[in-house]
Amino acid sequence: MDDELRERVEAAGEAAALFNALKHDSDPDVGAIMGPLMGENPDFRPHGDEIPGVVAPIVNRVAGMDEQERRERLDELAPDMLAELDADDEEDEHVLPDLPNAEEGAVVMRAAPNPNGPWHVGHARMPAVIGTYKERYDGEFICRFDDTDPETKRPDLNAYDAILEDIEYLGFEADRVLKASDRLDIYYEHARDLIDAGGAYTCSCSGEAFSALKNDGEACPHREKDAETVHEEFDAMVAGEYSAGEMTLRVRTDIEHKNPALRDWVAFRIIDTPHPREVAADYRCWPMLDFQSGVDDHLTGVTHIIRGIDLQDSAKRQRFVYDYFDWEYPEVLHWGHVQVDEYDVKLSTSTIKELIETGELTGWDDPRAPTIQSMRRRGIQGRALVDSMTDLGMSTSDVDLAMSSVYANNRDLVDDGANRYFLVRDREDDPAVTLSVVDGDAPAPEAGHPPLHPDHPDRGDRTVPAGRVVVESSDLPSEGERVWLKGYGCVRHTGDELVFVDADIDVVRDGDVDVIHWAPADEGLETLLRTVSGDVRGYTEPAVADVDPDAVVQFERVGFARIDAFEPAATDEPDGPTGEEDLLAYYAHP
Repeated sequence: MDDELRERVEAAGEAAALFNALKHDSDPDVGAIMGPLMGENPDFRPHGDEIPGVVAPIVNRVAGMDEQERRERLDELAPDMLAELDADDEEDEHVLPDLPNAEEGAVVMRAAPNPNGPWHVGHARMPAVIGTYKERYDGEFICRFDDTDPETKRPDLNAYDAILEDIEYLGFEADRVLKASDRLDIYYEHARDLIDAGGAYTCSCSGEAFSALKNDGEACPHREKDAETVHEEFDAMVAGEYSAGEMTLRVRTDIEHKNPALRDWVAFRIIDTPHPREVAADYRCWPMLDFQSGVDDHLTGVTHIIRGIDLQDSAKRQRFVYDYFDWEYPEVLHWGHVQVDEYDVKLSTSTIKELIETGELTGWDDPRAPTIQSMRRRGIQGRALVDSMTDLGMSTSDVDLAMSSVYANNRDLVDDGANRYFLVRDREDDPAVTLSVVDGDAPAPEAGHPPLHPDHPDRGDRTVPAGRVVVESSDLPSEGERVWLKGYGCVRHTGDELVFVDADIDVVRDGDVDVIHWAPADEGLETLLRTVSGDVRGYTEPAVADVDPDAVVQFERVGFARIDAFEPAATDEPDGPTGEEDLLAYYAHP
């Protein structure tokens, strides 16, 4: 580390320590500021093993200051950071706005997924926000599967449990779980009540014929049928006596309404395709979502609904039914769509499913898939995703979720517990190079002993054999130049050898040599690292074999990863690793 970099580390470390102390009204800690410090200054990361020693005296100095001294010093170093603290103090403690007309203990909200597949990342926004509101108001969280379309959005029988697992991963639990396909008789009962109230009629017009009438503001010729006839024809629909397209039940609204989409909309239609759930397979008369959802929201006591801004007509349609029944409509909040960066795959359940079926993705947890299952397998904690989703607020405009914000949140959650290891990647454009480490002016140590975690010396060191080593070719210095093998010492590149120079860290502190990671060529574990950009092969140090599967580690200078399995051939993934590698890991983020 040269003098200029050291000065930058000291200044940034002092600002981070002051910010941390003022924000939490406590003395700062080296471990607490390392995450933000390294996250905001990527060029510091190659010197991660030195930085704690540089900032420790500064942190101790800040610990000796009182609050006023800390504020004055932060104002000198980074006035924008002090302004951020003051702004945070002035803002409401909640990121999300208060719910309108909400009472403590009386808020009931629902997530209403269509279980046509496991959730993609965008789906996480609804349970994240509902779960947060539930906690704020001591309310109730309902998960209702809106699975009344067995044809166009055909339910996936595995998706029901997968979605509940995703909600649990996000840190919440539904107080009630309902399946609309269990409630057909309830919808039929309310349809018959609506007929009695003069609010519905059966219609045998073709879709094209009714559309023409509707657009012209003309009434359907079936609109004035008597209730007895409507009941008979609706009962025949329920009994399966009509085929798809032959008969519908329509809600009688205003045929001259200024919005044609609200004119006498369909409440029930015939679908000949059997539902995949055995308990619902015999039904052929299915409610449209606006009818089913509207009835269920009332019967389950939902007080507040969140839906996309593009679904404003749903509330308007449902209000016709509510008016017939003299029900009070819930409060409605609308928001825009959320888009997610980084992924090449579209946020679409059907698209992801198609890519899996064609073999372009290995499954819903493929790291290239923008799914919650994928994030979980990569070692990203649900809390990180929830915090990023709630930070988006409730804007009616479309919003973009930067995965870097999720990664920053997750880094804060996992950094302290993630032990450090070396992974040398063997890539086509940057292949691993094998060299022998030999004696120089001093005998070459048999192994390096880097710490398991730079902020936790109590965890001890790991042993990395150093007879023959592999390094990434881009890290290899020119012939005759020196480089520092992290946790080992200084070596000079000579031919196909690395000649040991010494273990004096001053050459690193003075900025004379670069610091690189490495792995043993003979004792290392052949590793497959699965990433958002594709699979990467390489070699990890043997100490990784002591890590429990599912643990998150940091591969130094590479990033955080979740250890998935040893001997991947035993994981029964036919489209996954070949079994030639010793270790399978999933890349989380830098």
